[in-house]
Amino acid sequence: MVRRAVLAFAVTAALAGPASAAEPPPPVTAQDHVLGQADAPVTVIEYASFTCAHCAVFHNDVLPAFKARYIDTGKVRLVHRNLPTPPANVAAAAAAVAICAAPGRYFDVAEVFMRDQANLRTTGAKPWFDAGLAATGKTREQVETCLNDPATRAALQAQIAGAEAAGVEGTPTLFVNGKPVAGYSLEALSAAVDPLLRR
Repeated sequence: MVRRAVLAFAVTAALAGPASAAEPPPPVTAQDHVLGQADAPVTVIEYASFTCAHCAVFHNDVLPAFKARYIDTGKVRLVHRNLPTPPANVAAAAAAVAICAAPGRYFDVAEVFMRDQANLRTTGAKPWFDAGLAATGKTREQVETCLNDPATRAALQAQIAGAEAAGVEGTPTLFVNGKPVAGYSLEALSAAVDPLLRR
């Protein structure tokens, strides 16, 4: 049942291409998934896809050090938003599973999907989704109900629309206090964040 609901979850909206005059990303709201303190002086917004190999590199190799240096010390909050990439139906379904997680468990699901992303090519989607579902903190029935809720699809489509308006062309794309960062390395992020902390 859950597997059918997960795999049937597809996003009908597609990126229309970069906006002619890109805007900053939409402001952070209560609907966003935030890692770090709400009053952190710097906000990093990440647009990512659970099927994007570069996003997995960022989450697995860069984020732990960035988190220790900036997020855990109260200097930065990280906002994770979804922008599904091919296979978009799989990425969208994974995003929906994360959105449906119990309060405080979104990043647990994200960590599992990014950590195990390579398994999609070896063991297929079912074990990958099963691991993500196990990290939600909800029963399979609760997740299935959430996946079938139009509000879940609307939440994901709002993230995609925000990415489009901000001119996001690929993942991962990171913004520091509303300004795009060239690259996703720890060095690139530090170069963008550190001057803001010295003000």
